[in-house]
Amino acid sequence: MRIGIDFGTTRVVVASVDRGNFPLVNFEKPDGQACDWFPPVVAVKGDTRLYGWQAIAAQEDDSWTIMRSLKRCLRSAGLHTELHAGGQALPLRLLLAEMMTALRIQLLEHSNLRAQTNEPLEVVLGVPANANSNQRFLTEEAAQSAGFSVLGLMNEPSAAAIEYAWRDGAERRSRVGSGLLVYDMGGGTFDVSLVTLGENEQTVETSDGIPNLGGDDFDQILADLALESAGHDAELTPAERHHLLEECREKKESLNPNTRKVSVDLERVRPGWAQVTIPVDKYYDRCRPLVESTREVVESLLSAHPGLPLDTLYVTGGGSELPPVARILRETFGRKVRRSAYMRSASAVGLAIRASAQAGGLREQFNQNFGIWREGDSGGTIVFDLIFPRGSRLPQPGEPVLSSERVYHPAHNVGHFRYLECSKLDERGQPLGEITNWEQIRFPFDPQLQSHSDLSAYPVQRLNGQSNLTVREMYTCDANGNVQVKISADPPGYMLNFVIGQSSQNGSALEPGPSASR
Repeated sequence: MRIGIDFGTTRVVVASVDRGNFPLVNFEKPDGQACDWFPPVVAVKGDTRLYGWQAIAAQEDDSWTIMRSLKRCLRSAGLHTELHAGGQALPLRLLLAEMMTALRIQLLEHSNLRAQTNEPLEVVLGVPANANSNQRFLTEEAAQSAGFSVLGLMNEPSAAAIEYAWRDGAERRSRVGSGLLVYDMGGGTFDVSLVTLGENEQTVETSDGIPNLGGDDFDQILADLALESAGHDAELTPAERHHLLEECREKKESLNPNTRKVSVDLERVRPGWAQVTIPVDKYYDRCRPLVESTREVVESLLSAHPGLPLDTLYVTGGGSELPPVARILRETFGRKVRRSAYMRSASAVGLAIRASAQAGGLREQFNQNFGIWREGDSGGTIVFDLIFPRGSRLPQPGEPVLSSERVYHPAHNVGHFRYLECSKLDERGQPLGEITNWEQIRFPFDPQLQSHSDLSAYPVQRLNGQSNLTVREMYTCDANGNVQVKISADPPGYMLNFVIGQSSQNGSALEPGPSASR
């Protein structure tokens, strides 16, 4: 079964592929109610960790430490980043993997997805348009470790553009060649992408954004106003701050263009504190500088591409539901501003549409940049090693194969090779835009492991006493688009050949190579 997962800052939204339709998945909450999102919340107490709805329930007990907005931590995270909660340091990779595992259990056991327990869940994951390589890698790794079969990654505003084109196909066909600007403000990130509408596909021209701006910030502004209005300057406990932000989030999400006042119940924060009422205009005035900063990003993006006429500014994302967002955008862009009817789910639907279309590989040329994730900074970061650049022509029958070689001294006992394609590269040569996974294979650098067939059972560790060991990777691509890698270790002269299959998760040496264009 194929699905799209929009792993948001405050909500995880999932859409499924169902015979040409892409419905949202509804989750069953512990109270029996249905909800079309899953909370990315962690509760920590000692060695026990709860996720999702269980973590939400634990927030009423002050002995638990509640962790929210893990996605915001990813922007500056490395492979060894730790978060502190409940008096202990927890690896972010562990928290993300366990969160994804909890999500998968919910999908299989407490949702309307109708997937069988042993049925593979093939997924396209959403990531912010300005996500760096570490963020993309950590998101993908967490999903794979949880048992999802990851077809690829896609920028969230690009996914929203796919949803727009699918839902408004007739209108889009009448505007082929015009520009669509996707304005996507979620709970913790703001992204904007400029897209050219084509007859059957969309082309993302450029993307920008603000990595730490979203609905969470509007919650904090309302919380500060509430405390100011009540005259409270006492320091809040972590549990009290959590209750305050929850109260403010709920009141913010209940606002509509006709609301004049917003009431915040501080009794929910601390017994004996009274309710306060804040004029909504005062609240919006505090929020306006943040919204203005997003408008500046939009104007800068458009000014850098004056040749593409803007037809529609498509507003999506839960943070964009705040009434002044669309109003402020209309001050500059007028009737071109169009709010999505599916503000919180447009990206998830677009990801599911992309998942339904995932197939094939190459003909005539590499339409994407093909390469491999490698570790840098002694394992502290992930970098992309480009093997065959986008546009590389495949050889004609009878011509020599394309080839690329890497030679190095290995630092670890096992090589874990993760091959992928990406649509664009940034100025540092790192993936920017959509990512599609190919193969994962493991190769034994340690001579003592070369007789073992299942290397996944062995942890990757530093390799000692093998300073003379040299590894050679030789990549070739033939006229049919079949990519093959020959990996050898000298001494002792151990060698394996792999045909790299697109979107395979098992790393078989017998996988067929890619054969169709994308």
